[in-house]
Amino acid sequence: MLEIKELKKVYDTGEQALNGVSMEVDGKETVAVIGPSGAGKSTLLRCINSLVNPTSGEIYLDGKEITGLSKKEVRKVRRDIGFVFQEFNLVERLTVMENILSGRLGYVSNWNAFRRNFPPEDIQSAFELLDIVGLSELEDNRADELSGGQRQRVGIARAIIQEPKILLVDEPTSSLDPETATTVMTHLSDVAGEYDIPILINIHDVDLALEFANRIVGLSDGSIVWDGAPSEFDEEARDIIYRGASPADTDAAASSQGVEQRESLTATHDEKDRFQ
Repeated sequence: MLEIKELKKVYDTGEQALNGVSMEVDGKETVAVIGPSGAGKSTLLRCINSLVNPTSGEIYLDGKEITGLSKKEVRKVRRDIGFVFQEFNLVERLTVMENILSGRLGYVSNWNAFRRNFPPEDIQSAFELLDIVGLSELEDNRADELSGGQRQRVGIARAIIQEPKILLVDEPTSSLDPETATTVMTHLSDVAGEYDIPILINIHDVDLALEFANRIVGLSDGSIVWDGAPSEFDEEARDIIYRGASPADTDAAASSQGVEQRESLTATHDEKDRFQ
């Protein structure tokens, strides 16, 4: 389980990116974090993975606090947290196989890591992942020879081979065309399901979030303003997340609309009565 308590992040510029975020991710959940640009979505994921230090608050992974750790402790914790980057973050001159196996660097000695010498079971796992993400027979291709969608799938395989307890995914479809974005999300869902890994994904495409996640969290101005199932997501939820409307505002708008419709209907009947 991932547990976040009252997480806040204020940057040196004074910008408050997160304002008391509290949430949990457990089991086999795929949780999509959506919201407008600047809502704090990427900062949230980067705080969890210690790429950004929160100003205050606590983060727990399987009951162990992972905030405020030393560099050595952070390296160890990161083995338990897979991270798929928006900008792929591959080593361009290395092959697909070498990039995937880099996810196992934290499990081998420095000498073996330098020689890129991995145990046979790691290599077997890498080939299995290549099949799952649809990149069979591309293991010897350099990363800079791949398309954007293929690079993103290499990033997914590299994160999964770590055998993480949770997978963090930062805007995996932002630079992809709609068809490729759907393909990447399908592979992401398949591989996480195959390895029983919960996912926390920051995504700007609401339709993809509704299709592939089983829980939606809406973030606005650094705060969680909506949390529910995709089946519960409607225009009211969209207004709350993207337009800053409060539930009271949307209720009032709906009530006002109902009054207007009734008044319009009454006026129509009155007009009919005049000519009868």
